Amino acid sequence: MIKTKLKPVLPSLREKKRYLVFEIIAKEKIIDFACVSKAIWQCSIGFVGKLGASKAGIMVLGNKWNPKLQRGIIKVSHGHVDAIKSALALADEIDNKKVIFRSLGVSGILNKAENNYLRA
Repeated sequence: MIKTKLKPVLPSLREKKRYLVFEIIAKEKIIDFACVSKAIWQCSIGFVGKLGASKAGIMVLGNKWNPKLQRGIIKVSHGHVDAIKSALALADEIDNKKVIFRSLGVSGILNKAENNYLRA
């Protein structure tokens, strides 16, 4: 049996991505990342629908969640950044705690997003 490698996708055909840095403002700190991720998905699906959320290519990066600063990063397709920002603005609750999502910035490079927005 002959094994063949798949050809890599050309850079011009790849989906362009952006990294959206957000902050949660709340009276009590939210430590559980799973609750944050669930709230982001619920508000995104509620605003743009299941098809829109899948086209947006949303990926909440769990290893970039900073519970001390209450900041995190969402990877999203470049054409859907504004829709996801709007969806986050409509989210008002995580685990029955009133919260406000605030977008801090958008970057095309993950390292730049981390250095500019996630550091204290």
